[in-house]
Amino acid sequence: MSHWEFPAPGALAEAARVDLELIEGPPSLFLEACNEANINPARKAWFQYAALRNGAIYLVWPRLFEFLVTADGRRIYGRRLGNSAWESFHSYLFPQVLSYALLRQGIESLHCTMLRLEQGAVGLIAPCGHGKSTLAAAFLKAGYPLLTDDLLVLKEEGGEFLAYPSFPRIKLFPRVARSLLGEGISGVPMNPHTRKLIIPLGPELYYPDQVPLKAIFVLRGKPAKSPGRRITIRTLGPRQAFLELVGNTFNSVVKEPPRIRRQFDQAARLIAAIPIKSLTYPRRLASLPEVVQAVCAHLKKLAR
Repeated sequence: MSHWEFPAPGALAEAARVDLELIEGPPSLFLEACNEANINPARKAWFQYAALRNGAIYLVWPRLFEFLVTADGRRIYGRRLGNSAWESFHSYLFPQVLSYALLRQGIESLHCTMLRLEQGAVGLIAPCGHGKSTLAAAFLKAGYPLLTDDLLVLKEEGGEFLAYPSFPRIKLFPRVARSLLGEGISGVPMNPHTRKLIIPLGPELYYPDQVPLKAIFVLRGKPAKSPGRRITIRTLGPRQAFLELVGNTFNSVVKEPPRIRRQFDQAARLIAAIPIKSLTYPRRLASLPEVVQAVCAHLKKLAR
């Protein structure tokens, strides 16, 4: 249930698989939370977080929006601050705020961009700013639709992991978007501090259903000026794969022992179920079609 209108109403149920109510919160609710947390929304900090005495979580992006997640993760209260765009509000509610609600309900998520290829779902993981969305846009250009650009929720079923879709949008810088998705592409800035755009995707570029997960690729891009154009795909050993999966959890703020145990357990089960690969490639837009071809060819070999 939601008090807000979203671009793809059915996607939330698929992405979260939980009972979740989204509510426009009154100012008094957030004032009380802010006072208890001793947080000043006007302070010059990009993001502030506090766990309250009743188990709720208070989150604020000053001058943009603030949220309150109940202790059981069943309700998210939110409101915009100032004139922040609804698209930006959606972009932080899903996935950032949603990840806290999922954790309260015992559901782990990965910071992962997921695409649907012929063999199934394929994930891309890397730290922020290391090219996940840019490479995903190259896959979109090649005709492979997106499941999620940020938060990945998985469900183990019948001996495999199913990847669930999120919302039909991708975040790209304007030059990258125009180069890979066409000159007429448009979007709304994520926030006042970046030129990165939130770009809605049409049905031809977005896959709205669950897909069996076949592999995860850890991106290791070469600097643009590095010599050579070699694309390398290697299988990571269990230890390195574990470190990569844990390091790319979506929410690294919550460090409660039950959460850590759950996180480690999911990483171990993923490693046992699917290949975790490293993907090294030149970080140049002109090289991306070749990277897409290399990944597709590698997946075909795995399927034999």
